[in-house]
Amino acid sequence: MTKTRKDDQQGILQSLDWWTIGIYLALLALGWMSVCGASYTYGDTEIFSLAERSGMQIVWIGTSIVLGFVILMMDDRFFDTFSYAIYGVFLLLLFVTIFNPHEIKGSRSWLVLGPLRLQPAEFAKFATALAEAKLMSSYGFDIHKWKDFGSAVLIVLLPIICIIGQRETGSALVYLSFALMFYREGMPGSVLFTAVAMVIYFVVGIKYENVMLWDTPTSVGKFVVLLLVQTFTAGMIWTYLKDKRMTKRILAYSYGITLVFLLFSEFVIPFDIVWVQLIICAGLIGYLIFEGLSTRFINYLYIGLFAVGSIMFFYSADFVLNDVLEAHQRVRINVLLGLDDDPAGAGYNVHQSEIAIGSGGLGGKGFLNGTQTKLKFVPEQDTDFIFCTVGEEEGFLGSAAVLGLFLVLILRLMYLAERQPFKFGRVYGYCVASIFLFHVFINVGMVLGLTPVIGIPLPFFSYGGSSLWGFTILLFIFLRIDAGRNLIRQ
Repeated sequence: MTKTRKDDQQGILQSLDWWTIGIYLALLALGWMSVCGASYTYGDTEIFSLAERSGMQIVWIGTSIVLGFVILMMDDRFFDTFSYAIYGVFLLLLFVTIFNPHEIKGSRSWLVLGPLRLQPAEFAKFATALAEAKLMSSYGFDIHKWKDFGSAVLIVLLPIICIIGQRETGSALVYLSFALMFYREGMPGSVLFTAVAMVIYFVVGIKYENVMLWDTPTSVGKFVVLLLVQTFTAGMIWTYLKDKRMTKRILAYSYGITLVFLLFSEFVIPFDIVWVQLIICAGLIGYLIFEGLSTRFINYLYIGLFAVGSIMFFYSADFVLNDVLEAHQRVRINVLLGLDDDPAGAGYNVHQSEIAIGSGGLGGKGFLNGTQTKLKFVPEQDTDFIFCTVGEEEGFLGSAAVLGLFLVLILRLMYLAERQPFKFGRVYGYCVASIFLFHVFINVGMVLGLTPVIGIPLPFFSYGGSSLWGFTILLFIFLRIDAGRNLIRQ
């Protein structure tokens, strides 16, 4: 008996993960309440008016639900077949936006076509995820082959370059979340560790660059970073070469020589110990290269490359901070690291949002009763800083509930990804989970003053159509792929 389209649709509805849809609808409802609270003015009774942001958000929510329903009615094979075409279209839109003269609220990421205004960067996320899933599920793809891995990285790198060309570094950083998917699909842990190490180098080096070690002319930042390079290199020898004796010998020589010259600089002749550490690193790198060439064991060369890259990255970090980043981005990083105190300038948003969240207490002030947000002390309180409204009106308990919903959503997405019968669905699912995790972590972190202010929205909460549609499309494509996992194909 031939199956009809109606039968397929019924099968899809039965296979849908309604738990995820329920979480999605709950987040939409809580998001609207937050937008309403953030945009509400005392005495205003027209919260449903289209002239108000709370009213327009209802329109965005309604169109998002319709959009999600339309995606669920599509053939899931469409997304596999046209992955590269979708990616190419949005990559072109990102490129065109670079030359777009329109600037809205200081952002150059908007593409304005008559009455239509949208941010291609929000939609390019699902397009990039589809392209990655298509590539990595293709026959013969092996992430351990440098050619294949390079192709996968290039797919992520191209939108990053275009978005940076729009001077939207924050939006570009979102695409780094794909690293979590790469790790799940077999990317060596050393690559992920290298990325974490670079962050540590940057934070420690920049924060303590101008702090001197005891009575010596040695920068604490440079001293600690170079010592970490030696330590991490020895740790990689322990992990990937299983040579405990070499590891202990390297640590003994590095720490011993450093300690001797440190004492000499402190009590005899003061000098910059960093030069001694650089010589130690050079000797360590030379030793690894020699061992790699003599034993023909390539892991020696990889570890040596890690050490070289670490040093090059660290010494280029200051250049990037002062000569590459925009002035406002540089100030935000300095404020976050505690190098500058600017509560009336770059640190104003964070300072006011912390006050708003703290004033909410345990149970919050109640819906539409927030004072910090109602008096408009927090700029962008209905977009990037909307979580401060949650904290003020719903308090600690409400904030914890919202974060709990996001956690359940992300864990649910990972569970759905693992049950996919085909690699395409699994890769796309982990891309979706990674993007949501990055957005929630960074957005909430910047509101609390724990991460840099990079201007990315909180999924389903921040006001606006582009972000809401983008996240809805991202999520519902995966739900449609998941719903079709058990369908019998003709």
